[in-house]
Parts: sequence; C-alpha cells; structure tokens
Amino acid sequence: MRHDEEGRLAEVGARTRTIPPALRRALHHRDRGCRFPGCGLRFGEGHHVRHWADGGPTLLSNLALLCRRHHRAVHEEGYRVERQPDGALQFRRPDGRLLPDVPPPVPVPADPVESLRAAHVAHGLRLDARIAWPRWLGERLDVGWAIDVLHPLATGPSLIRE
Repeated sequence: MRHDEEGRLAEVGARTRTIPPALRRALHHRDRGCRFPGCGLRFGEGHHVRHWADGGPTLLSNLALLCRRHHRAVHEEGYRVERQPDGALQFRRPDGRLLPDVPPPVPVPADPVESLRAAHVAHGLRLDARIAWPRWLGERLDVGWAIDVLHPLATGPSLIRE
C-alpha cells in the first residue's frame, strides 16, 4: 500500500489475479460505478486494464470498475480500454474507433421533489393534481377532424367543426 504526499491512498496491490477485499473497496471508492462511457451502474467488477495474463499487475492503477455487461463487452466483444498517461480511461469500439467521454451524471439534490418544485416556481409553472387529466371522455374518434388538426395543410375540404 502506498500513499501520496498528502496522505491519501495512492496505490494498493496484490500478487494474484483475484482482487483482494481491501483493493476492491478502494476501487469502488475511486470509480463509484461502471467506467464505460454512458453507463451509470453503481455496481461493477474489477477489470485489469493491462490483462493479468499479459503481465498486468493487480494494482489500483491497473484496475477499472466495469459492470458485468461492459466487462463482457471488453473481454468477448472486442471493445478495448486503455489507461492514458494522465490516468484517464479511453474506450474503443471493436473497429478501433474511440468512444467519446460522457460526463458523470449530475448529483441528485438532497430533496429532489422540493428542488423540482422550486424550479417550476422559478419558471412560472403552476402544476397541481389535475394538470395531467385528459379532456377525452372515451367518445369515438372523429378521424377527419383529427387529421385536419394534426395536418392543417392537407389538401381538400376542411373537416374542422366550427
């Protein structure tokens, strides 16, 4: 185990392919979920960026958290993951094209309902329990009228009731 100059955990390692519990906890703490671009699953499996069979060490710096689906995609479907010199991960499609980075999701506020209510008030929206009630009472659809409303530039005589 190695710490940086500020005392933070910098490196944890093992001599086997299996990721020991302490290293797994450090990996989950660092990655906080699947690192595959666009995935947001919080649970994952440790993946050796440089494969263990190819001499890749079981060190925190050589591991990335991937959900089961994306771990399988890297091992069986030809997707590749590489660690850049700055520590960032770069993912490639099976044809070699780069997958674009996706920003992490916006954190959820402590009280999402109140936050949404405040946003509605700020935009002048008045929402209540009746806002989503349809005005349709189950009567038969007047197809001609519906077409005229949905496509007012259609040729032919107007069928809109006045």
